[in-house]
Amino acid sequence: MKAIRKILDNVKPHVQKGGKFEKFHSTFDAFESFLFVPNEVTKNGTHIRDCIDLKRTMSVVVMALMPALFFGMWNTGYLHFLSIGETNASFFDMFFYGLFKVMPLVAVSYIAGLGAEFVFAQIRGHEVNEGFLVSGMIIPLIVPIDVPLWMLAVATIFSVIIGKEVFGGTGMNIVNPALLARAFLFFAYPSKMSGDKIWITDLENGKNIVDGFSGATPLGDATANIDPSALPSTLEMFMGTIPGSVGETSVLMILIGAFILIYTGIASWKIMLSGTLGGFIMAILMFFLDPSSYTQIMPYQHLFLGGFAFGIVFMATDPVTASQTEKGKWIYGFLVGFLAILVRVLNPAYPEGMMLAILLMNVFAPLIDYYVVEGNIKKRLKRAK
Repeated sequence: MKAIRKILDNVKPHVQKGGKFEKFHSTFDAFESFLFVPNEVTKNGTHIRDCIDLKRTMSVVVMALMPALFFGMWNTGYLHFLSIGETNASFFDMFFYGLFKVMPLVAVSYIAGLGAEFVFAQIRGHEVNEGFLVSGMIIPLIVPIDVPLWMLAVATIFSVIIGKEVFGGTGMNIVNPALLARAFLFFAYPSKMSGDKIWITDLENGKNIVDGFSGATPLGDATANIDPSALPSTLEMFMGTIPGSVGETSVLMILIGAFILIYTGIASWKIMLSGTLGGFIMAILMFFLDPSSYTQIMPYQHLFLGGFAFGIVFMATDPVTASQTEKGKWIYGFLVGFLAILVRVLNPAYPEGMMLAILLMNVFAPLIDYYVVEGNIKKRLKRAK
């Protein structure tokens, strides 16, 4: 590390103001701050002293995503070998098969997203934001394993430019960039984001697929009015050995990530809890009020299906796009879960309601906070009188 530090110190004068390559200052600063903690200090009065900064915050979230990522790699291999009737594949056969399928998605996400970030930083002459460290990891986890890489790159660039940079960068965006990438893919290329054969690698090509094997997700089977008893067991849905997006299938791995985020204070447990309660209450209402077979899935099973758990833990809790007030977090989280199940059940053409629910509530989060603050002001004025 000392050698790297020495190289950076030798290059630094040339990229600072007045240097030969001063226009590349933003790019140099991004690499330097990634490798080493910045040596800058607050020049004005300091109001808050804390060891946490944006880079450390993003690093903790990425670490919390690791269980879902690693399980997604193994599950990709597990479902592939299951689809071709290979019962003798070892744990490592499954994991490394999934590793070589998932890592290109991760690489393309980071290359495309950070490339867009660097271009905007150079054009505007500001620092490269660390916010994409998390978005770049989430995007590959919420798409099918066989999504074409060029589509993923286009969606990622779109999410960076339209979802963040046009609003001023990290901390200024009003919607979650990772979810915007998924929404772009869903509406621009629906054939690649829905259907029976996109959730298991190579299933579309029909290579050695066992007769009668289906790659449909449990949510897809549910919307097709499949008998609820024919769905995977609750244990299978909880563990995650089912078709689905790379990182969304295992509730267990997502809960491990939730524990890390809550323990470190990075994410709000209020949003996670209220979102789960909102979804569960709506599922109960639909279970008793609507006689269709889709709603006869047990209410608690809705919490294990699709991207509900992943969305509540990793995307609804985004500190930039979620509500900021304490009361607002309860309201915001509850409505996210409530609306996700409402869309899922009443609109079978679009069963994954979590994405739309979060994007909608991202837009209304500032309004929720506004009325919470106004309510507090009125209460204080009454006490003052």
